[in-house]
Amino acid sequence: MSASVTALRHSIRLSAAISTTIAARLALSAFFRPGPKIAVHERDAATDLAGHREYLRMRGQDIATYRWGTGPRTVLLLHGWQGRASQLAPLVRELVSSGYRVVSFDAPAHGASDGRRADVTDWLDASAELSRRYGGFEAIIGHCFGGLAGLTLARDDASIRSVAVIASAASPTAFLQEFSTMLELDDATRSEFERLFYARLDDTPATAIAHYDAVARPLPHATELLVIHDREDRRMPDAGSLRLHDGHRGRSRLIRTSGLGHARLLSDDAVLDAVVAMTNGGVDAVDGLEVSAQIGSAR
Repeated sequence: MSASVTALRHSIRLSAAISTTIAARLALSAFFRPGPKIAVHERDAATDLAGHREYLRMRGQDIATYRWGTGPRTVLLLHGWQGRASQLAPLVRELVSSGYRVVSFDAPAHGASDGRRADVTDWLDASAELSRRYGGFEAIIGHCFGGLAGLTLARDDASIRSVAVIASAASPTAFLQEFSTMLELDDATRSEFERLFYARLDDTPATAIAHYDAVARPLPHATELLVIHDREDRRMPDAGSLRLHDGHRGRSRLIRTSGLGHARLLSDDAVLDAVVAMTNGGVDAVDGLEVSAQIGSAR
C-alpha cells in the first residue's frame, strides 16, 4: 500500500471522529483526483506519435483527442482511471490493420489533457463530441472506468454494433465499493461518500441505476457484448463483469484470463485477437477463435 493511501486513510479516520460528512467529503475529493499522470510507455511511443492529435475545449480545459487510420468505419477506444489513450496502442495497431479508423482521447487530468479532477461525465461528454465529429461508432472498446463509460454510451445508441469491456464493471457501484474498501471507510462514512458521489452527478442511488447500471438497463437488443476480465485482478475484482455477462446472455461472450492482472490484458495477443474478432464479426467470430489455455473458453 502506498504512503499516500496510508496517509489518506489516517486523515479520513481522524475526520470521521469529528464529522462523518467531513470524512466523506475528504474521500470524495480523493476519488475524483486521478493522481500523477502516467507517462507514455516506450513500447507505445511510436503509435502515440503517429496519432493525429487535436484538442477539444471542454469545461474550460483542453482535452487531447487522437485519430489513427482512414477507414470508413470508426471505433472508439476508452482508457481507464489513471490511464491514457496510449495504453491502448496494441489495439490501435490491430484495428487500423483491420481497416478501421480509431479515435480516442485522454480524459481530463489524464495523459496530455488539462485538469486535476475527472468523473464519468467527462468520458461521456468527450465521447459524444467525437461521435458528432466522426458520424458515430461501429464499436466501443473500454478498459476499466472507460468500459463503464462505453456501456453507458452504447445503451443510448442502438447504432453501435458491439461493445467490448476489459477489466471493468456493470455500474459505478463497483468502483465506489473498491475505493471504500481501499480506504477502509466505516459504514457511516461509506454511506455519506456514496450519497455525495451521486449528488455530484445530479443523481441519487436510485436514479443512477437507470443512468449507469448496464444490467438493470441492458444494451439495446441488437448490440453484442464481449466481457474480458482476469481472475486475479487486484484492482477491480471480476464480480461485476460476471454480472454484466449474465445480464446479456445469448449476445455476450465472457473471457476470463489468469495471471494478466488489470493492465497486461491490453497487450495480450489472445485478448487482442478476441477484441478484433468481436469488432469484425461479433460474438460468432469470437466463438470461432481457437482460444488459448491461458484465456480459457468464451462462453
